[in-house]
Amino acid sequence: MKRLVKILLYTLLFIFLLLCVFYAYVKWGLQPDIPQVKDQSVLELQRQTGKDSMWFVGDNWLKRNDSGLWEEYVEGSPFNRGVILGKLNKELMYDQELAFVNQIHELVPSDTYLGFLGMFTRVFNRHLDQNVDIEYREEIYGESLSAPHDFDYISPAYDRMLNYHAAHDIGHAMQSLALVGCTSFAAWDEYSSDSSLIIGRNFDFYVGDDFAKNKIVLFVHPDAGHKFAMLTWPGMIGAVSGMNDAGLTITLNAAKSDMPTGSATPISILGREILQYASTIDEAYSIAKKRKTFVSETLMIGSAKDHKTALIEKSPTKTALFFSDKNYLLCANHYQSDTFKNEVNNVNNIRESASMYRFQHLTELVGQTKQLNCSNAATLLRDQRGKGGSDIGFGNEKAMNQLIAHHGIIFQPEKLKFWVSTSPYQLGKFICYDLNAIFANPKALKQNYVVYDTAFTIAADTFLETQQWKDFIRYRELKMEIKKAIKQKAFTSFNNTTLTEIVQRNPNYWEAYYWVAEFLHAKGDKKGAQHYFELALTKEVNAQSEVDKIKRQIEACKK
Repeated sequence: MKRLVKILLYTLLFIFLLLCVFYAYVKWGLQPDIPQVKDQSVLELQRQTGKDSMWFVGDNWLKRNDSGLWEEYVEGSPFNRGVILGKLNKELMYDQELAFVNQIHELVPSDTYLGFLGMFTRVFNRHLDQNVDIEYREEIYGESLSAPHDFDYISPAYDRMLNYHAAHDIGHAMQSLALVGCTSFAAWDEYSSDSSLIIGRNFDFYVGDDFAKNKIVLFVHPDAGHKFAMLTWPGMIGAVSGMNDAGLTITLNAAKSDMPTGSATPISILGREILQYASTIDEAYSIAKKRKTFVSETLMIGSAKDHKTALIEKSPTKTALFFSDKNYLLCANHYQSDTFKNEVNNVNNIRESASMYRFQHLTELVGQTKQLNCSNAATLLRDQRGKGGSDIGFGNEKAMNQLIAHHGIIFQPEKLKFWVSTSPYQLGKFICYDLNAIFANPKALKQNYVVYDTAFTIAADTFLETQQWKDFIRYRELKMEIKKAIKQKAFTSFNNTTLTEIVQRNPNYWEAYYWVAEFLHAKGDKKGAQHYFELALTKEVNAQSEVDKIKRQIEACKK
């Protein structure tokens, strides 16, 4: 008996030691190699403060405009660019990382499970740095030198920032989180009011309101490749929406993916490489083919030189190029090429998600608009209705404007102009930037507070002046409160009047009825819950997967 006890103790001790070794390996042994940069003299540069939210490091600058957008210019070698971005964005990087970490805690409230996910991510991404070109590793490393130490408990700054560039890819693949449900379109020749190429997109990426507060219009003059501009956020060097000085544009649209089996190039890093080094569709396609990515994604490429757009449809194993047979091109979150359109993931995505509905509605809108220009392109991006002009509630994923977008953006590649939406969502005014004017003398803009072209501003949506907008804001507040009450089982915090108010504030949105039903179900009122679940099904539900979930809840209420 004593011998068995001793064997058991030794076994437990051995397992404990193995766990300690594994923990140490994950904690310290999986750190990416720090890029070795010979010339680090840029570290000696100091940030200088100008007037009215303006900062300078040498000829590089950061300023906040009167619409709340940050505008930034940076130049030089990869490491120098990164260091300067870090010095300029130091406080913004803290706010951005805090917003991201808080949202992760909201999605994964358990510290134990969060710790497990952190360890899993480290193991999964152990070769991530090998899939990111040295140029971008040096830039990320340079910026990480100014990253906050408050989050070092997660991992060292460079490790964190490198992994943050893959956060979308991992979350998208692992849990199919509804973080990205973007829509984009392009038109030229007879579908454009002046026949020139015009492109619009909504980047419906939502990681909480705080995450979207500090948007940066970043202008980059690298020591290699094209000068370019992109819409980004502090700490993010990857490209999700951008245009270079050759009139090549890129926007990203997520597609349904299988679970990845190992780390690869983050899709935003691929987007950045294309933006910096391609001037035509063929050049963009050539770059995309040589990179293995985590997830499935569509990259809409607009090209002034080609006078058209194309879709690069990419999965972890294949890459396809799709051209429209018309002089316009539309994109949601499903594939259209012969290579991918009949694959199981794509077929299921079309059946289960809101992608095809948005695509069909976009087809309607483009047909009604007939000839696109910057003004009606903004109207299209702001559209909140369903097919046939139906009222599907505010915030519905089937609408062009889901009232969650990080940004909307419009490009005119042949004129090197683009328009960026201002808060809230795509409803604020769209302001215009001219790459020709900005890159002609970017250093002089240090002394000129107004960087955007005030002559081409597109006015804010009049929806902001309506009672419906106020109702939607109140609806969002109530939804947050009811979700919190369900989580905390605080059933006395909501009475029938409050529950009724939720649906009155957004009466045609299925989700309003759904959350009332979930509250009543959690409270034990199955009859009341069934009633509201059934009402939810009378509205335009986001996706078939949500319809199926509601039907299961109705069956549960009947038991």
